[in-house]
Amino acid sequence: MKADAAGVRVRRMAEADLEPVMAIAESLRDAPHWQREAYGAALDAGATPRRIALVAEGDAVMGFAVASVVTPQAELETIAVAAGEQGRGIGRRLMSALVAELKGEGVGEVLLEVRASNQRALEFYRSLGWDETGRRPGYYSGPEEDAVLMGLKLG
Repeated sequence: MKADAAGVRVRRMAEADLEPVMAIAESLRDAPHWQREAYGAALDAGATPRRIALVAEGDAVMGFAVASVVTPQAELETIAVAAGEQGRGIGRRLMSALVAELKGEGVGEVLLEVRASNQRALEFYRSLGWDETGRRPGYYSGPEEDAVLMGLKLG
């Protein structure tokens, strides 16, 4: 049985986190595989759209989340937890911290899209109160499949 996320803290992503964040993303089949510049842009406070980028860490970075903010909405662009750390509540901790930050920014709704085949992610989002709002047929390539659109009202 895995230990829970009690010793894990969530904080803003920093430049020093880019390598471990990229390593986590590359190790996961369903995570977006962004270039270093894309993660770096998420740290740029003057970028448009503005982004909130968080990491979860214990002894090392275990997961991360990035959302773009165009108030009153935000888009969850990516959330990922290292394979060996999954099932401990780290994703929930990341989402909770992200939602708190987004509320502080005046965001009232968060949107996302996810591969229709990614059942684990769909179950995760649904368990946190996300609702399916639509589909984009053939949105993803390699392999081609639909995107499930989801939304979460912040209140």
